[in-house]
Amino acid sequence: MRVLVTGAAGFVGGVVADTLAAAGHQVTALIHNELPPPRLAPGTEIISADLLEIDELAAAGIDRGFDAVCHLAALTRVRESLRDPLRYFAVNVTGTVNLLGLLERGTEVSGIAPIVVLGSSCAVYGTPETQPIPETQPPAPTNAYGASKLAAEQVLTHQAATGRIGAVVLRSFNIAGAAGVHADRDGTRIIPAALAVASGASDVFGVNGDGAVIREYVHVGDMADAYLAALDAVAPGQSEIFNVGTGVGVSVADVLAAVERVTGRTVRRVRRPPAVEPPMLVADSRRIRAELTWRPTRSTIDRIVADAWDHAAPRASVQMIGQGG
Repeated sequence: MRVLVTGAAGFVGGVVADTLAAAGHQVTALIHNELPPPRLAPGTEIISADLLEIDELAAAGIDRGFDAVCHLAALTRVRESLRDPLRYFAVNVTGTVNLLGLLERGTEVSGIAPIVVLGSSCAVYGTPETQPIPETQPPAPTNAYGASKLAAEQVLTHQAATGRIGAVVLRSFNIAGAAGVHADRDGTRIIPAALAVASGASDVFGVNGDGAVIREYVHVGDMADAYLAALDAVAPGQSEIFNVGTGVGVSVADVLAAVERVTGRTVRRVRRPPAVEPPMLVADSRRIRAELTWRPTRSTIDRIVADAWDHAAPRASVQMIGQGG
């Protein structure tokens, strides 16, 4: 298949692009002016455009007629979205609308209705009492990031109803680890921040509250496999939503213990006041396992931390991370 991957310069997007290429797909990677460009599998076409600039998208050939699209380009930081909601809605919603418009133009020329796989988030659920969370849980986002992702989902499913695309929404929880040359360099996230302290690049890890908040973690390689499986999940005119997770909850304290266990080093902590955030977010992922035969084979917390540690780059800063990372 000819597959477009947006956000291919990102941590997850790079692994998805390489996973698709390894499976024999012809991959076009859309990046946003990143210099130097990302290192991707040989044969991957790299194009550059801003999703908010329709002329740039057209010039990059987004309307050429792709068989499938993995749409990962987005802003993803919850706390940042509270400070700058307009930017989050612009990139995550308007950017998605612009992308679909160019794909529609491509369908008119080529006759190909692509399958579009959207990277979404458990943030659309808000703070549900039901755990683990099924796809049938009514969305109730509590921040602009989650709300913008939910809006992008709705745009996608309504477009699928026209028959111009098939739509698959993958709601991820916490994606971590490393694969190939791709590692998570975002020091606002719990595992890179904890590894920075273990390596000596940072002085201290700030824990909000008692560290008992529970999240689940999916290895980036397993997440990429979900995108690969999703390419065959629907036909044009259809839409599906899948949670991608392990169903295994891990507390912040558990993550820090795993970092110390894997690295053999101490993660110095300082305690901060509790943050307002969901006490638990764990996925019910039975649907994707049953329907797409997807399995998280690398998603134990020790394997995730070990792979991230192998790729860790020093960062000299003090990190203060919320209970959930």
